[in-house]
Amino acid sequence: MTAQTTSRPASLQLAEPWGGAGWVVDLGGPVHWVDYGGPDGSEDGAAAVPIVMVHGLGGSHLNWVGIAPELSRRHHVYAIDQAGFGLTPGTHRSTSVHANADLLARFVREVVGRPAVLVGNSMGGMVSLLMAAAHPELVEGLVLIDPSIPVPRQRPDLAVSATFLVYATPFVGERYMELMTRRTSDRQRVQSVVNLCFADPSLADPAVVDAGVVLATHRRTVPGQEAAFLGAARSLMKVLAVPRRYRSTMRSIDKPVLLVHGELDRLVPVAAARAVAADNPSWETMFLPGVGHTPQLEVPEQVRERITTWLGEHAL
Repeated sequence: MTAQTTSRPASLQLAEPWGGAGWVVDLGGPVHWVDYGGPDGSEDGAAAVPIVMVHGLGGSHLNWVGIAPELSRRHHVYAIDQAGFGLTPGTHRSTSVHANADLLARFVREVVGRPAVLVGNSMGGMVSLLMAAAHPELVEGLVLIDPSIPVPRQRPDLAVSATFLVYATPFVGERYMELMTRRTSDRQRVQSVVNLCFADPSLADPAVVDAGVVLATHRRTVPGQEAAFLGAARSLMKVLAVPRRYRSTMRSIDKPVLLVHGELDRLVPVAAARAVAADNPSWETMFLPGVGHTPQLEVPEQVRERITTWLGEHAL
């Protein structure tokens, strides 16, 4: 099954400046994804495995424009908008991490058509881990970029902790999201995410920021976007609340794994990544000094080069 025969072109083509073509496919509801092209698979397995990129909480397919075009030289690269994010609506379906793991599995099975390497950032890393554990036959390897993982006991970032406490509280979270939507402009909202996720916000690509503003403006017209975000955030926190089970899930992965983590990540401190790496000694790691929560946007060249090397080392 080819994606082009089952999908229709998206009405908003935000990834076009970076060589990506947006499509919408029906997978129990409309799902937006971006095709960066690249060599397709063949029966003799000569072509490199495809890559599917999975964004984090509040993110979208735009999170990958810094590394996807170059990776598509050797791999067919896809970027999916999870349910409730980007250009994929969350209305009438769950936006939990487990539901999005099931959606990701269906996307790989029905759109990509063969096992893939999953590249996940933040919540997308958690979703990729859950999907790989539940559907190992669909996964050839994992690249986890600052994934959502259990945090060791230490002094937390107070602003981040306070925000997630608000998200977790019924009614309070909904009211907070409504107020933020009303009282901040789309550009202010995008810039606030950059300020939180980048160690050095000046490194944000202005073209990516502008595209994010266009997306934020569009999302104001999407019903239930606040509920979709909170549903995903709360489900993520439920997984983190049972760290023993989540760590067991991570240890069950028997595919090659590359862990990339910014040492100045405010959302998932590097101590969490070092602990997970120690618990999974077969994983390969790359820790990036002076980098925040979204290295693929902050230092795309470094991330792209490491992923390319890792893929070659594993013949993927």
